[in-house]
Amino acid sequence: MDQRYLDHLFTRGFFVSEKGPSDHAGETVLSLAKLFNIQVIEHGEWASLDMVRVAERNLGVNVPEPFYRGFPESVRSLSVEQRLVDQILHYARTYGLGDFSEAGHSPLEGEVVRSCFDEKTPIRPFRIIDASEATRLVEEQAHLLLAGSRPLSEGDYALVLACVRDGLVVDACGSKDTATKLLMDTKDLDLTRFLQLSDVLRLVEHIQFSHYGSTDVKKLSFANQDRKLVCKVIDALFERDAADVERCFEKRRLWAGLLHHVHYRPASQKAAAFVADIRSKRGRSAYAAFEAHMERGEVGEALLSLERSKGAADVLRHLNYLLSRCVTEDDARFVLDHLQSRNRIVLIQLLLMYGLYDPKTPRTFVFTSHNMVRTHLETQEEVARRRSAVPERWVGAAVEHIRSLLAASLRNTLGKVYVDEGMRRTALPLKMASSMSGLGLLPTGSRIPFPADKKLRAFTYWELVDDIDLSVIGLSDDGRQTEFSWRSMAFRRLGGIVFSGDQTSGYAGGSEYFDIYLPKFKSHYPHIHYLVFCDNVYSMSSFDSCLCTAGFMLREKRDGGKVFEPKTVASSFGVTCPSRFAYLFALDLVKNEFVWLNVAAGSTENVAGETRLAFLQKYLRSTEVISLYDLAMMAATEVVDDPLEADVVFSDNEVPVPDGAERIGSTDYARVLQLLQA
Repeated sequence: MDQRYLDHLFTRGFFVSEKGPSDHAGETVLSLAKLFNIQVIEHGEWASLDMVRVAERNLGVNVPEPFYRGFPESVRSLSVEQRLVDQILHYARTYGLGDFSEAGHSPLEGEVVRSCFDEKTPIRPFRIIDASEATRLVEEQAHLLLAGSRPLSEGDYALVLACVRDGLVVDACGSKDTATKLLMDTKDLDLTRFLQLSDVLRLVEHIQFSHYGSTDVKKLSFANQDRKLVCKVIDALFERDAADVERCFEKRRLWAGLLHHVHYRPASQKAAAFVADIRSKRGRSAYAAFEAHMERGEVGEALLSLERSKGAADVLRHLNYLLSRCVTEDDARFVLDHLQSRNRIVLIQLLLMYGLYDPKTPRTFVFTSHNMVRTHLETQEEVARRRSAVPERWVGAAVEHIRSLLAASLRNTLGKVYVDEGMRRTALPLKMASSMSGLGLLPTGSRIPFPADKKLRAFTYWELVDDIDLSVIGLSDDGRQTEFSWRSMAFRRLGGIVFSGDQTSGYAGGSEYFDIYLPKFKSHYPHIHYLVFCDNVYSMSSFDSCLCTAGFMLREKRDGGKVFEPKTVASSFGVTCPSRFAYLFALDLVKNEFVWLNVAAGSTENVAGETRLAFLQKYLRSTEVISLYDLAMMAATEVVDDPLEADVVFSDNEVPVPDGAERIGSTDYARVLQLLQA
């Protein structure tokens, strides 16, 4: 079975047996328990040694040692000066002598006793299923992912693509992004049934980025096979009568350049008329009348014009623009009263925007392209001349009205519902295009409590690249940033944070670690609200060209055993984005909670501390505005206190679920997204 399938099922608590009972079942079950604290609770007689290898791949076993092999206890006693000498000696040996051998002890380190591992760790329950059940579960997940309207993460898309190549029939595809990527990778023109003519530019963007490493669609340099594919897709869309010509006129110049570059020859009269209109600049976009009304200050007429030409969902997407041009209370009320769309995803996006809206501070604009985020923080000059700010008195009315529209759209869609309080910390999966995939990940913005008696050990390890840096950035409420990284930790010895040392061991693999003990850290840095963990490729390459894993372990304050202990791994994920910088997760030091980020930065920065983190506030605070708990409450016909009375149970805990009822947890993001699209 495909490795992607096995790894996906592992993250859901399943091993797969393709041969039935095994001669080595007993040894395998014992090995899984000893190495990973995995308890096989179903079909233990099917356990085979290949399952140990699956667990090793996902939880890590032979992870490279950091620079200080005895990290962290043996390093705490070193002075700042001793650590600095260590670093200098290490770099001199590595770069001066070309010695990329296994890391050793610090030459200044005292005698250290390294005891066997004896920490208490939670048991991981796993079930073993047969190949047919595994195939059913994987295909079920693939169909859910295909039905979603949001772009997929690199890992989820790889799973879907593998299924399609193995013969999965694509009955539905809700995301234009997913459809165009599948079309690019499979060349299956039948996928054009999920697209419109205007989506050809999206296909071109994917080809330009994936095949040629460029994001500039104004400067195309396609090979013949890519030109032929684009021409075939255009012809197929005209043949399917899926030519939304007016929308294409909105990007006339891009279309003119594309048609010229691919040497397109129309195969029908409709296609010929379209080409002639593009080249002669005939035809008007649907936004022309809308913009004309807005320029004259006719907000109401502009709204109605946009609604007629583009639909109610487009009115929602332009809500901020419309409200910012309202002069009177009547204008603002007219705009809010005429919001008719029941597009739940757009409503939630607006709710998050206005729920965290602060017109007095510079705004951060966030743009996502190819699963990478680019940001722009308003300058004071831009703040002074901005025209799109919404008055504070209308923001509250917008939040109330949007929430009522969302509640009306969801009401009575799920029957009797039981909702665990823990769902208040789970964010809605609007940003599925994460930069990582693997064990323990939750939707961006989701939170999980951090046990006060544990120590967090964040890690990253890599192969096929010279150096990757793990860094921590402290973020204060007033916007101040405090950097903890290879270039600053040599001068910080106290404060509840310890760095393993900057390991550079080249293609043989390397690793870095941070230990954070919260009570002590808070006492030294009381102004820091969040700690944001970042990975960046210091070498001149990106994450998708190497093998990089990151995550965290929960350890005892005085831990024993190896630096990397699989039993204590709470999350382990691959960083696969086509970027050099990724935001992993954060710690909320006020609430003692993890906050999942999973954000790839569309940046060429290879040093932490050079980027501004203000844009992360929208993820750090998203559950304050709306969470999975709120969604479940809105969708319920009736909320029940006993899960045995429920039709749908929202919980991550082992609560009883009646026969025929559905359980939805924080990791079931594809199913939650399906609810948002109904």
